[in-house]
Amino acid sequence: MMRWILTCEHGGHQVPARWRHLFAEADDVLRSHRGWDRGALCTFRMVAPEIADAAFFSNTTRLLVDLNRSVGHRALFSEFTRDLPEAERREILRRHYYPFRDRVAETIRSWRMGGETVVHISIHSFTPVLDGESRNADVGLLYDPGRGLEKSLCRRWKALLCQAAPGYRTRLNYPYRGTADGFTKWLRRAHPTGYAGIELELNEGNVGRRCGQVADRVLESLRMLKADNGAASRSAGSARAG
Repeated sequence: MMRWILTCEHGGHQVPARWRHLFAEADDVLRSHRGWDRGALCTFRMVAPEIADAAFFSNTTRLLVDLNRSVGHRALFSEFTRDLPEAERREILRRHYYPFRDRVAETIRSWRMGGETVVHISIHSFTPVLDGESRNADVGLLYDPGRGLEKSLCRRWKALLCQAAPGYRTRLNYPYRGTADGFTKWLRRAHPTGYAGIELELNEGNVGRRCGQVADRVLESLRMLKADNGAASRSAGSARAG
């Protein structure tokens, strides 16, 4: 059986009260793409109820701590928090980093122990222009090309997105590499087989203005992808039974 889990690590730009003083002059930064992934949580909320067997999101700004970075990564803490005393940074991790990641990891672990295959979709958005260069995509699907399940899922999903949203430019491993540091990469190490970690990257220029329209197209494509894999699993089960 295949289980589907959706996450949204950068869903908002909220600052917990304890650390609000660190961001007293940072409203513009918090509301920029540096503070959150605009449109990601909206998409997550429209897609998760139908697609996900489990779903987790955070609306705390990544400028406090980045849930999509590994401990020790230079971008785990931002310039607002990286110079805090070590004990304070550990407290941020204890309150806001580990609870989110541990819930996701434990859900996946329990499914895998039950022999189930897991598809994890982590929803993000990307800024349309970076360092003066326009990003040439509306949707990006990030995955590890060395993992067969991820590769086959993303190739099929790209085709289905082109069918559901023919006007969107969908690219694989763009605008980032799927093997770069992230939550999915960390989970791949924990689950060498039976786990597919895919990051869905949506162009903020589209999803920020018309989230509902973009999310509808994503949902339509995922309906078809999930149906395809459900049919394949049933067929494989019938073949084994025969």
